[in-house]
Amino acid sequence: MKVLVTGGAGFVGTNLIIRLLKEGHEVISIDNYYTGNKDNHIEGAEYVNADIRSFNFESLPGIDIIYHMAALARIQPSFKNPLECFEVNATGTIKLAKYASDNKIPIVYAGTSSKHSGKYKNPYTFTKDIGEDIITLFQKHYDLKASITRFYNVYGPYQLCEGPYCTVIGIWIKALEDKQPLLITGDGEQRRDFTHVDDIVDALWRIGEADAWGYEFELGRGKNNSLNELIKIINPPKYEYVPPRPGEARITLNTDTLAKDVLGWNPTINIEDYIKNGFK
Repeated sequence: MKVLVTGGAGFVGTNLIIRLLKEGHEVISIDNYYTGNKDNHIEGAEYVNADIRSFNFESLPGIDIIYHMAALARIQPSFKNPLECFEVNATGTIKLAKYASDNKIPIVYAGTSSKHSGKYKNPYTFTKDIGEDIITLFQKHYDLKASITRFYNVYGPYQLCEGPYCTVIGIWIKALEDKQPLLITGDGEQRRDFTHVDDIVDALWRIGEADAWGYEFELGRGKNNSLNELIKIINPPKYEYVPPRPGEARITLNTDTLAKDVLGWNPTINIEDYIKNGFK
C-alpha cells in the first residue's frame, strides 16, 4: 500500500515508518520539522517538508491510508501558543479530513489520552479533542473511514530529549547524560501509564491491516508507575523536586480492552525493564 504519515519525522511517526517499511509498504511523510528532525529520516521513505495547514494534499496521488500523527504537541507549550495549537491540531485536521473523505482514504487519527482529565484542562487537550470531533463529524456526514487512537505517555527510540516538547523520560535521559540532577515535578506521586512506542506502533499497524474503522482505541500498557517509583529504579546520583506544572493529570491509566478485543493487541514492554536495560 501507499501510506501517508503526517508528522513522519517526529517521535511516533518515525517509529511507525520503520514498521511500515518493514511490512513492505510505500511511505510518504509530511512534516514541517517544528518538532520533527531530519536526522530521523529512514531510508526508503519519501519526505516532504511542508505544513499540513497549507499543503496541497491533492498533489499526492494514489494514497491508500493516512496515519495522522502531526500535531503541535505537549501541554506546557500549548499555554503559550493556544492559537497556533488550534490552527495545527484543529484546522490542519479538518483540511486533511476533507481530502481523505473526498478521495475515500481511511485515516488513523492520533488523539490523546489527556482528554480523560478534562477537555478544558489545557489548550493542547482541547485542540486534540476538537480534532476527534472533526473526525467524527466527517465519519457521520462525509462517509470518512477512520479510527481514533489515544496514546498514553509514550517513550522509546527517537523520543525528544531536550527542548520544551520532550516528556519526562527524555528529560531524565538528557539529565543523566549531562550529569545533572533529575527533576521531579510536584510530590512525584503522580502516576503515568508509560507505554513503549513499539507497542503503540504495533496497534497502529494492526488497525490498517484489519481495516478496523469506526473505533476509538485507547493505547496504553494498562499499568502505571509513579515518578518516585521510577526514580528508585534509576537511582541517580542526585534528584530534585520542583513545583508542579499546570494542566497535567494526576493519574493516567488505560483500563479499556477494545484494542485487545478487536485488534488482538497485547502491549508487552515494561518501563521498569526499559530503565534497567539502560533506557533501551
